[in-house]
Amino acid sequence: MTQTWAVLAAVLFLMIHLIGGSAYSRVNVEAGHEAVLNCPSVSKLPLLMVTWKMKSSTSCFLAYRRDLNETRMLNCSERMMWKYSPDHDPALRIYPLNLNDEGNYTCEIVSSEGNFLFFFSLTVIVPPTLTLTSDKNGVAVCQATAGKPAAKISWIPASNHSVEKDVHHLNGTVTRVSYIGWVNSTHHNVTCLVTHPAVNQTLSLDLSYNSSRLQYLLIGLPTSLAIVIGAGVTLCLILRCRASQLRKKAHRPAVHSVTENFTCTSLHMNTPVMDHSVSPEQIYQNYKPQATFMVY
Repeated sequence: MTQTWAVLAAVLFLMIHLIGGSAYSRVNVEAGHEAVLNCPSVSKLPLLMVTWKMKSSTSCFLAYRRDLNETRMLNCSERMMWKYSPDHDPALRIYPLNLNDEGNYTCEIVSSEGNFLFFFSLTVIVPPTLTLTSDKNGVAVCQATAGKPAAKISWIPASNHSVEKDVHHLNGTVTRVSYIGWVNSTHHNVTCLVTHPAVNQTLSLDLSYNSSRLQYLLIGLPTSLAIVIGAGVTLCLILRCRASQLRKKAHRPAVHSVTENFTCTSLHMNTPVMDHSVSPEQIYQNYKPQATFMVY
């Protein structure tokens, strides 16, 4: 009779907790943090035995017997342990938490009143790594790398022309990439908003700087080179022509003035007579670069 009442009490207790949502709990914890699964006390009487069974990537069994004051652990990581003394508080502690710890956990308490089961679903959250860049085509790229679950990406100002791509990794994480073209936009600043259970963050990028720098690299640089090269060739020809004219005049008879319109001739003269009556200052006096002509 006593056993019948104990069984009925246990069933009633489980029904009450199932209705109230306490017998099955979902726990979300960020990777690298501490996860604590609390197995509630069901009786004022001391427990006789408590066991934890974990079904994650590997099966683990952790038990404590009060009558023998004995603790046993089978196929469990060193990161799993009792948070307190199991005879007073049978809570399970996992630290630091990683992706392999995700799974279903069962706590069973045995007392003089019966056996009581509690179920937990542990989900490991992984914050993504965030980046915001732009390519040479003026496309802004917002990327949330290796997050769990996948992050949500939106743009400010809002746009319906964004394209998203997901890459699923073997460890359960997801990399989400969102692309948006910003070439013809009147907004120079672009902002992507990343929403995730572990992190909410906005990233901003000044596209006006990137576009002006891109324009200089693609257009300004060749034009500058053309100008520099053209100016250098022209100056070289002017100097060469002027040197020829100076040598020619140095071997001519004395003259009173130098005409503005002249042409280049051979550097070798047949009359090697030097007239010292004309000074270099007089030779350069009427020289104007724009009056110089090239002869081919």
